[in-house]
Amino acid sequence: MNIVIDQGNTSAKIALFEGKTLLDSFHFESLTKEILLGIISEHPVEQGILSAVKQIDKNILSYLDSHLSFFFELCEQTLMPLILEYKTPHTLGRDRIAAATGAHMQKPDENLLVIDIGTAITFDFVNKEGHYKGGNISPGPELRFKALHHFTDRLPLIDEKGDIPVLGYDTATAIRSGVMKGIAWEIDSYIRYYKKKCNVFTFLTGGYSFYFESKLKNPIFADENLVLKGLNEILNYQYA
Repeated sequence: MNIVIDQGNTSAKIALFEGKTLLDSFHFESLTKEILLGIISEHPVEQGILSAVKQIDKNILSYLDSHLSFFFELCEQTLMPLILEYKTPHTLGRDRIAAATGAHMQKPDENLLVIDIGTAITFDFVNKEGHYKGGNISPGPELRFKALHHFTDRLPLIDEKGDIPVLGYDTATAIRSGVMKGIAWEIDSYIRYYKKKCNVFTFLTGGYSFYFESKLKNPIFADENLVLKGLNEILNYQYA
């Protein structure tokens, strides 16, 4: 059994896999040794992979290394199912390459646009030959709301909850519509561009994926576990 750990900017996700099959998943505000001890003590976990966008406590890494027969932290030296064409692989977000891998695993013969909407929004392209070509990074919803509030004197801090008209009728709806509709139109424009360029299949993942799934004009496939599936694929690839 595999344990897959994804430490993001604001939360941690853990999943258990048997082969390629997702058995269970967990979501935590932070990753702790006690959480891992509870999961590993209750399940016959043997192999593990950890992907982190921030520094992980050395005690956690030591615990995983000592309690699993095979464990590693994803890095640019890791053997990958994809061919990376990014010029600076050491700066490439681990979650980005994991999501791209998870998408390619499910659609190996398609050109893929992988969109992850979380703290940041990432747009990554993988061709049908399995080459990761690169991508773009944009601020996510919370960053946009906070930036408008922080860098101005009079704009209030709001969130996505509430009316979202095409044209805002007060300051709150003007901000909310500007942010949320702006993101939806931004995503749709990327999809239209790549559809014309090479007829892509689009995956959507991240904390806001299901919110935007119904807001987009172009067809997409939402998969909240895409990063976890990709990490598991990378872990299995070490034995291929």
